[in-house]
Amino acid sequence: MQFSLEQLKAFVAVFEKGSFSDAAVKLKKHRTTIGQVITNLEDQLAVDLFERIGRSAEPTPEAKLLYRYARQTIEQASSFDKMALSLSFGQLEEISIAYCRFIPAEPLVAIRKKLAEHFPSMKVHFLVMSKDEIKQAILADKVQIGIVNIDTRSAMTSFDATFLTNVSHSIFTATDHPLQLLPEPERLSHLKSNKQILLEAYIEDGMAEKMILSPNYEVVSDMQLLLNLVSEGVGWAMFPVVTAKQVGAELGIKELPFNELKDDFYVPLALWFPHSKPVLEVKKHIAEVLLQFIEQYRIHRPGVIAR
Repeated sequence: MQFSLEQLKAFVAVFEKGSFSDAAVKLKKHRTTIGQVITNLEDQLAVDLFERIGRSAEPTPEAKLLYRYARQTIEQASSFDKMALSLSFGQLEEISIAYCRFIPAEPLVAIRKKLAEHFPSMKVHFLVMSKDEIKQAILADKVQIGIVNIDTRSAMTSFDATFLTNVSHSIFTATDHPLQLLPEPERLSHLKSNKQILLEAYIEDGMAEKMILSPNYEVVSDMQLLLNLVSEGVGWAMFPVVTAKQVGAELGIKELPFNELKDDFYVPLALWFPHSKPVLEVKKHIAEVLLQFIEQYRIHRPGVIAR
């Protein structure tokens, strides 16, 4: 049985939009064209894909089973097209790297130096974005590399992804914060009533429920400001252990262990990038720098899994 990408794209568009008219707008086709394409596909498959109810199109159980396979086929075809196109191009003249706000500045500087070593004529731009913004920028070819947390993720994308490591987070306060003087069994209950400083990036990336422990919290968009507020005793915060290891002593910030937390909270970190041969070469060096940085500042606690 053979069917075209045009048919699969029409099927996926109608499935996702719930109507032939909206699917036609998305694909920039006439509604009758989309309807005919779906009818032809149904004839080939010998199954009904949608129930036509007024202006809406309700997917049948068969359509629900086929949707994921159709979507994957479209994504794979797109990946093949992008990779084939990239083979005709040489080294990139410039590249944009987007990253989430909790990524420290030091590894970004190391990335820039590494790329200058291997690609001396290439311009490199660094942009701070949310995970969703990074995804859209990659799809629009405005960003070539994304450094993102993948705490929530989908396996189906039209670009590639490489898991790097889990970035461990813990809770920190000023060294002289009253929470540090409490016995460990009492700390969690007091955390929930003390002011929490939360990095906006975690909310943007859909992690609010996992990161917010206190109803008394304030949001900041800049990591350096968060560190300064914690240092001055304004509140406590959860952020990467590698960041605390870098600046904790200098700023007077100390980890706050408590009985209920036997190990750290982990945020999985990955690189997102389009299917492109030139980008693959750049990505290799970026991954190397990030892994070296995380390993350099990794803390191994007795009795817990190495991180």
